[in-house]
Amino acid sequence: MDAVLHAISDRSRRTVLEALGDGEATAGELAALLPIARPGVSRHLRVLREAGLVEVRQAGQRRVYTLRPEPLAEVDGWLARYRSLWEQRLNALHTEIARGKKQRRSSNDAAAHGSRHDRRLATGG
Repeated sequence: MDAVLHAISDRSRRTVLEALGDGEATAGELAALLPIARPGVSRHLRVLREAGLVEVRQAGQRRVYTLRPEPLAEVDGWLARYRSLWEQRLNALHTEIARGKKQRRSSNDAAAHGSRHDRRLATGG
């Protein structure tokens, strides 16, 4: 999993993965997406290949890359417990915010009602 996390830590490699999420692409098509020289693109593709995130096959003179999502699923599984923790905490925060809004409305309603009552007393009503 360390190799996968290292591979996805780079923006250029994430761009390649996103493009491959739409389907296979040649090395040239992937290179066109990145603002770097071709040797740099080759290094990024090698890192992705070594991490098991892409497969490559030869099609004539071209290399065609395909996404392998299994290593990302492993990372997603590892992150799931943290995601669950944050969802619980965010749900609790949402509940507290809603409770605070309800209390403020109740306080404002009580204050408004008290003001009307005070005005009626002052005017003799």
